[in-house]
Amino acid sequence: MSDRDYDPYARLDPVPSFPLTSDDVVDGQPLPAAVYGADAGGQDRSPQLTWSDPPAGTKSFAVTMYDPDAPTGSGFWHWAVADIPASVTSLAAGAEAPEGAVVLPNELRQRGFTGATPPQGTGVHRYFVVVHAVDVESLGVDPDITPAVLGFNLHFHTLGRAILVGTAEFGGAE
Repeated sequence: MSDRDYDPYARLDPVPSFPLTSDDVVDGQPLPAAVYGADAGGQDRSPQLTWSDPPAGTKSFAVTMYDPDAPTGSGFWHWAVADIPASVTSLAAGAEAPEGAVVLPNELRQRGFTGATPPQGTGVHRYFVVVHAVDVESLGVDPDITPAVLGFNLHFHTLGRAILVGTAEFGGAE
């Protein structure tokens, strides 16, 4: 298995999937230019997402975007939002987080979304856009924790997971 086959969610406890669609992220296909980082010719615009039919008992959602192919040894977290109310089933492109949600700092220490910016010579990167169905209304996380620590907390509270994987490479926003 090559590093490019690594699935960061494969080692976690299996949970049911539920439908996730996007006007911006098509599973296995390149991301649109707007979802790339500004430094890569994009707009740093978070993708539009719509989900439905989460598992029974869902009390909130978390949304994350992670690049396991970043040349870091630990990947790169682009986006992490927790405590999205269960009544919310979509996010508009570039939208602010819903009221009550907690937006965590990404790898650049920015609270919000940072777009795909694969460095030159690192090939095609995969961007795991995930909606996690959560069994509590609030995970009670410190708003300054890292997305990795959010993932640790989600491990114990995730009822279901919806995943789309977009791709990007250096120069792809042009």
